[in-house]
Amino acid sequence: MVLEELLESTLQGMGYELVEVERLAHNKLLRIFVDKEGGINIDDCVAISNHLSRLFAVENIDYGRLEVSSPGLDRPLRKEADFIRFTGETVKLKLRIPVQGQRNFVGVLREINNGIIKLESEGKLFDLELSNLGKARLVPKL
Repeated sequence: MVLEELLESTLQGMGYELVEVERLAHNKLLRIFVDKEGGINIDDCVAISNHLSRLFAVENIDYGRLEVSSPGLDRPLRKEADFIRFTGETVKLKLRIPVQGQRNFVGVLREINNGIIKLESEGKLFDLELSNLGKARLVPKL
């Protein structure tokens, strides 16, 4: 089983969502970003870290150091479910291929349907393909 699939199923069973996995080869750091409705706290990170340490020992997953963290206020959006969950929020998008001569957008996520993101930016409504996204993040509310 691929590491991300293992993490996805394990964390889902614990009531969490896998947001992102980073592997840094030079120091064998494995950094896992998780989320749940209402956010993550330190107790969640400790419980996840303890559980994953035991799981990785059983599954023979080689790592030097494990970090479990919240995705932060500028949480990355990757899956269609992320966009559905954060409909109505302000997001920052970077496209692979420009749309109307523009690759970077900041606006309010209005909806997503069949892989098409409707983004309201500067008084205009843009239809952007999920498959064309390079990066997408929430804009923090401060």
